[in-house]
Amino acid sequence: MHIIGIDVGGTGIKAAVVDTETGKLHRDRIRIETPRPATPKAVANTLIDLLEQHQWSGPVGMGFPSAIRNGIAMSAANIDKSFIDLPIADYFSQQLGHPVFVANDADVAGLAEMRFGAGRGNSGVVLFITIGTGLGSALFIDGRLLPNTELGHIYLENGIEGELFASEAVRVTQKLQWKEWSKRFNLYLATMEKLFWPDLIVLGGGASKKIDKFSEYLTTKAPVVAASFRNQAGMIGAALFAEESLKKQQGNLP
Repeated sequence: MHIIGIDVGGTGIKAAVVDTETGKLHRDRIRIETPRPATPKAVANTLIDLLEQHQWSGPVGMGFPSAIRNGIAMSAANIDKSFIDLPIADYFSQQLGHPVFVANDADVAGLAEMRFGAGRGNSGVVLFITIGTGLGSALFIDGRLLPNTELGHIYLENGIEGELFASEAVRVTQKLQWKEWSKRFNLYLATMEKLFWPDLIVLGGGASKKIDKFSEYLTTKAPVVAASFRNQAGMIGAALFAEESLKKQQGNLP
């Protein structure tokens, strides 16, 4: 099955048609800058543009930077606060004219890595962290997702919120050298390890492409690996989530 997967980020919105049987992109991705301000209507217009560029007509899977419960946005990270309490699955379905299935952005990226990527075949506790505008998280126990963990907002022992201290955006805006930033990120991972004791840590997002520049400074007991799909995982996982949601609607999944 081919489904379009959309990854809504704080700086860019990416979309690609995905082969859900293999996890491969059926067409090249298209990226558009996230509108400022990122209001529901402005984001919807960007999504319409992406669908038109892909000439797509059909179900849409979406990873969104928010805790999502029953299709409703419960928070708003790096997007406009007017999204909070909005039934965004219904809203975007109406705006786009196609059924839209929405889940937390890090959760869907984690789904891609667990199905086809670095987490495939791993039992126990797998912690997936995306390093980008913020720090996203997905937590899997024996392959099952605990949704909406939003662990980038945990406060560290220095009293600073994790993603405000150790995200890729912080590294870039504060012009930190990799070694200096890696000490910050290591503190964040050490905090996660004390809380969850994962068997494997998978790093995604833009900074994961540069893991060779900072992996030597990480001291967690759990092995740390780069996501197989890097920053494509969100699009792939969004398509997988839409496929699973469609099957549930049709009664083919519990």
